[in-house]
Amino acid sequence: MNIYIDTLGCAKNEYDSQMLAASLVDRGCRITEEAGEADIIIVNTCGFIEAAKRESINRILELAEEAKDVKLVVCGCLAEKYHEDLARELPEVDMFFGVNDYDDLPERLMSTTDNIDIKNADLVGDGLVDLRYRKRVFQEGAHYGYLKIAEGCDNSCSFCAIPSIRGSFRSKKIEDCIREARDMANAEIKELILIAQDSSQYGKDLYGEVRLPELLRRLAEIEGIEWIRLLYVYDNGITDELIEVIKNEPKICKYIDMPIQHISDNVLKRMRRASRGDSIKSTIKKLRSEIPDVHIRTTLLVGFPGETEEDFNELLDFIDEYQIDRLGAFAYSDEDGTAAYDMDNKNSKDICELRRDAVMERQYSVSEGLNEKAVGRVFEVIVDEIVNDSDDPAEESLLYVGRTRYDAPEIDCEVIFMASEILSRGDIVNVLINNAYEYDLEGEFVGRGEII
Repeated sequence: MNIYIDTLGCAKNEYDSQMLAASLVDRGCRITEEAGEADIIIVNTCGFIEAAKRESINRILELAEEAKDVKLVVCGCLAEKYHEDLARELPEVDMFFGVNDYDDLPERLMSTTDNIDIKNADLVGDGLVDLRYRKRVFQEGAHYGYLKIAEGCDNSCSFCAIPSIRGSFRSKKIEDCIREARDMANAEIKELILIAQDSSQYGKDLYGEVRLPELLRRLAEIEGIEWIRLLYVYDNGITDELIEVIKNEPKICKYIDMPIQHISDNVLKRMRRASRGDSIKSTIKKLRSEIPDVHIRTTLLVGFPGETEEDFNELLDFIDEYQIDRLGAFAYSDEDGTAAYDMDNKNSKDICELRRDAVMERQYSVSEGLNEKAVGRVFEVIVDEIVNDSDDPAEESLLYVGRTRYDAPEIDCEVIFMASEILSRGDIVNVLINNAYEYDLEGEFVGRGEII
């Protein structure tokens, strides 16, 4: 039986899809890369913000139209939160599964392949998904992969529905994280990217104390893993011990994803964030003092209810002064089920979007200036893409696309470079940067090995 899995949304969904694929393969199924070859299509949806919901719905309808005689199954965050509404509005879908149903989905799917009843479309599980070691299926040739170290969240941010969708914060045991990371190394994955809703709290629920630094040290011992990247670390969880590990362990990228959302205390309070502007600034200063070459990525949410022009200008001043290396922004949108949904003093959609665009315009010049500092320097770059820029298939590809240690896949800067040597995806090589643009770098291959 051929199964096609279409994954939307964040890296956590990608992880869940890989886990689901492994479970289906164990039951004799074949995972296909083409929807047209499938007997069953599974859409793993995102329901975090309005734009993601629309994308998920549109993709479901698109696949339903393309494969009318194929069983269509919808899972993920959107199905978890809105399964009853979706069951009424999307008769094209044969079955719905939520984020806590992945253990039940394969058996239920296999037992009802020939007769899935739309009227019984509902979630299967009645509890939270069991967080343990999972086998996964990786895309052929994958050289980076995500390791989910925890699920759920205990933070009560007023704009976020994740706790109601994925439940309370639960850490995966260190031993299970290590087993999964070894599986990834055996699959020739070079770059390990740690994910959780709040990575900085890893282990606190299981061990009574945060164990993220210990986990990082253990993961760095795994042969075959070359880079370890840390995502979704709240600033108030960045401890001296964590800084020390990032600073001194060569495999850990000097890169940290720290979603701060805003810098104005007025907005942060209304967002129910634990941090305040001064504490965020203090953490950034400390990171840069202790790890001079650290690159910080963050995400901002603008136009939040009650955000004034003064609050927004404070944010723009922060962007200018603190020169965050990698920065993205979202415009606030109402999400039912969140505390912000019922707040007063809401900004119009137009204002929210104008402020988002203003933030990105400001960051545009910041990013360009920071990238220009890379010109003339040699960086380690991991090869992500091999580009054949010739019409002659016999001619070897000489143009490559990759990333430095300071950039995460799909969201950060890329390095476009030429090489006379034939390279493969996942190769880590040295590239001399000779041109810089707002969000990309350009260079030339200068060899392999340690940079002196």
